[in-house]
Amino acid sequence: MTRSFIALGLPEDLHAALRLVQMRLPLPARVEPEDFHLTLAFLGDQPDHVLQEVHEGLEALHMPPFTLRLTGVNGFGGAKLRLVWAGIAPSDPLMRLQAKVAQVAVRAGIAVKSAGFTPHVTLGRFPTPAPDLLARLEAAMVAQQGFSAGPWPVTELGLYASYPRARGPRYDLLTSYSLG
Repeated sequence: MTRSFIALGLPEDLHAALRLVQMRLPLPARVEPEDFHLTLAFLGDQPDHVLQEVHEGLEALHMPPFTLRLTGVNGFGGAKLRLVWAGIAPSDPLMRLQAKVAQVAVRAGIAVKSAGFTPHVTLGRFPTPAPDLLARLEAAMVAQQGFSAGPWPVTELGLYASYPRARGPRYDLLTSYSLG
């Protein structure tokens, strides 16, 4: 069984921009820059034969390359904030790609939700902070709403494995797939 997901990697120049945003936020725990990515579909723990079906489906996926841009900072969890992220500017091609990727996963027998997809790059994940840190973090997030980086060309996607660690998961690119 391999814990896996399908995602878009980010070019190195965006890593520096995202790292700068991280440094401006009092994040209790930060994602390492080499782990920045935009998840299209989380697959969970899957046996090899299912991942082979996903692989074959992704190889057959065709879509023209497109561009994306990072914009703004937000979080998941509301009053129990647990994750802070950089947003992605609205993109119809991204939404189409995510829907196609979800279809590939569903055909392989994996329940993947497409509705409610919020494209983002995780900057930090952590247990809900204490009230004083939460207030500072929320204020810093508001101050970063004008953040923007890119655009960058999206020319490929990847199938990744995820390995849990105490300080956050480690990701390995298993295979990449060219668009177009």
